[in-house]
Amino acid sequence: MLEICASAEGIVALNFPGRATATASAVDDAAAAGILADAAAQLRAYFEGRLTRFELPIDFRGTEFQCAAWRALCDIGFAETISYAEQARRIGRPRATRAVGAANGRNPIPVIVPCHRVVGSNGSLTGFALGTDTKRWLLDHEARTATGAA
Repeated sequence: MLEICASAEGIVALNFPGRATATASAVDDAAAAGILADAAAQLRAYFEGRLTRFELPIDFRGTEFQCAAWRALCDIGFAETISYAEQARRIGRPRATRAVGAANGRNPIPVIVPCHRVVGSNGSLTGFALGTDTKRWLLDHEARTATGAA
């Protein structure tokens, strides 16, 4: 069971069991309720292999550097991977590879903001807050979906 948190501006967090990055608050805003409904439908479609790009507003809440790193994650194509070094280059901070890894580790909206698509320079599955088994599953799921084998 996933918990989606949103403001009137967009998705704030996607909480997995045992890993809450934000607490849910009562939704009394029609815009937030609509965003939550859209997010639930899109996540369902993603996990069923029918969606390859999320079209949701995001309300990033972090430092300027973290938000830049998280925005860059949204530009990684479905079923593609890049290295942390490449992500650092993409945000104009080529020497900030470790800081990018730390920002990705604090990504409050995994899957929708696809930090699982970032791997070590040698292709290794490193640095995923939900664990490498989950990272591998997500990457395999996307590969199957991209080839029509989902």
